[in-house]
Amino acid sequence: MLELSALEPECFYWARRRETGGTWEIVQISTVFGAARDYWTVARTGSDVHQMVDDYEFLVRVALPEADITPLSQAAE
Repeated sequence: MLELSALEPECFYWARRRETGGTWEIVQISTVFGAARDYWTVARTGSDVHQMVDDYEFLVRVALPEADITPLSQAAE
């Protein structure tokens, strides 16, 4: 499990709610309420509901794909 101090803002993680021990899901560390760590929340994918970071346990950060992505402005060329 990751320590809360290892989390980075606006990154995605595999996480689950502590109280329910529910299923693992992908969540994002959100800074919508402020950039300081005290204001970070957990945004569940596909939802506009934000919850406290302390309510979750985090397994691992979701890595971004390493493939080159062509900007849409160049895609038609």
